[in-house]
Order: sequence, then structure tokens, then C-alpha cells
Amino acid sequence: MSKFISILISAVLALCLFTVRAEAKPASVKLEPEVALGAFTGMVEEHLAGILRTEKVIAATTEARSARWDDVRPLLDRFAQDLPTDATAWFMMPDGSYFSTATGGLVDQNLRDRVYFPKLMAGKDVLGELVISKSTGQRSIVVAAPVLADGKVVEAVGVSVDAVKLAGVVDSSMTLPENAYFYALDADTKIVLHRHQARMFKTVAEVGDESLGSAFKAVMGKEGGVFNYSLSGKKMTSIFRKSPSLGWYFFIAQQYK
Repeated sequence: MSKFISILISAVLALCLFTVRAEAKPASVKLEPEVALGAFTGMVEEHLAGILRTEKVIAATTEARSARWDDVRPLLDRFAQDLPTDATAWFMMPDGSYFSTATGGLVDQNLRDRVYFPKLMAGKDVLGELVISKSTGQRSIVVAAPVLADGKVVEAVGVSVDAVKLAGVVDSSMTLPENAYFYALDADTKIVLHRHQARMFKTVAEVGDESLGSAFKAVMGKEGGVFNYSLSGKKMTSIFRKSPSLGWYFFIAQQYK
């Protein structure tokens, strides 16, 4: 790894982590729900955007363009180790085969069937796809960038963020009352992140009931607002906003009597 590239990656990662920590100031949903929502949204958006920025730096290197795992591995190992979510970095070939920092080499799996595969092969970035990792089995959030040479996609650099660990980082960075929750939903009401991690990657209907899922789908037609609902006999009030970059809906909710 060249000294310049190592310094550049460290600088991008430092910016990412600094922003996460700066945004993640303690917030009380009881007193300032808007502040809590802003901290939650900003923390997650910037963490994932910072990963994508670093991937783009790596994708532009001669090591990545070489298509040799032994050349690019030091960059990806350093990248994965410096992330606070202990993410897995990977290097994918055009046929969908890939190498992973979790296994230290070629994985006996293929990513060609992933919904994001055609997007990467078309030269587009991937930000926030939800998968169960083939190499680790973890509930993961995928961020990836294509590697271009002579205008063609020759490989792709990706990171599978452990969603449970990301939720843990959020939870430890925010001060919320016991009766308050943070969570994020994708457009299909799948729970991406939640203070109660057992609920993650389930739909709202699976956690509550079918009518609750329909209620969330109706309110998610808006860019943001207030939403009151009942969950397991408890009355909840929430504020939410849609993330333009991720397409997710971020919520801060609190039980009330």
C-alpha cells in the first residue's frame, strides 16, 4: 500500500468518524425530539456516506484496478479494522465471485444473485441495500462502489455493515428515556435499525400486526411529520423524516399514557 493512499484513507475515515461522534450528542426525546431525530438520522447517513467516500478512494487505486486480491487486501483490511461497526469489506469480480476480509480470501459463495449486482455492473454506487451476509450470516447493510478501468467496470469494492452493531453504536451515542425508541424503516416497512435489536430486519406487521403495517405505509407517503399509533397495547407517539440519500424513514418514538 502506498504511503499516500494510506494517509488519504485514514483522513477520509477520520472525517467520517469525527462527524459521527460530533452528530451523536446526547439528546432527550422527552425534551427535544427534533434534536434526537436529527442526531439519529445524521449519524447513520454520515457513517454510510463516509464508507462510500472511502470506497471510491480505494476503487481509484492501482491496487484495486489490478484485480488481484493480494494487492488490494491491505487497503481493505485497514479499512474494515478502522470502522467502529467492525464491518466486513469485500472485493467482487465481474462474475460475482468475491474475496472478503472476514474470511481472508476467496469466499465459497457468489454475489451474482444479489439485487444490487446489476447496479454495480452498470457502474453505479450502492448505498443501503439490506442483506443477510453470505460470508458471516449477519444482518447487513451494503455500501459498494464499482472499480472502473478504461470506462468499464472491472471489479467492485463493497462493505457489509453489521446492522446490529450499527444500532448498538447509535444506542450508546444517544441518551433516550427507557420509554423512548429510535428506529429506521425501508420503503417496505422493514425495520433496518431499532433500539431493540431483536426487531431488526422484520417488517412492522411482523412486530405488531397487519393493520399496523398498513398504517405505517400510509404515513410514509410523507417526507416527515408526527405519527401516533398503538403497539402491543401501548400508545406511542413519534416524529419521523425521510432520508433523501437512503430512502429510509427515521423515527423517534415514545410511549405515552
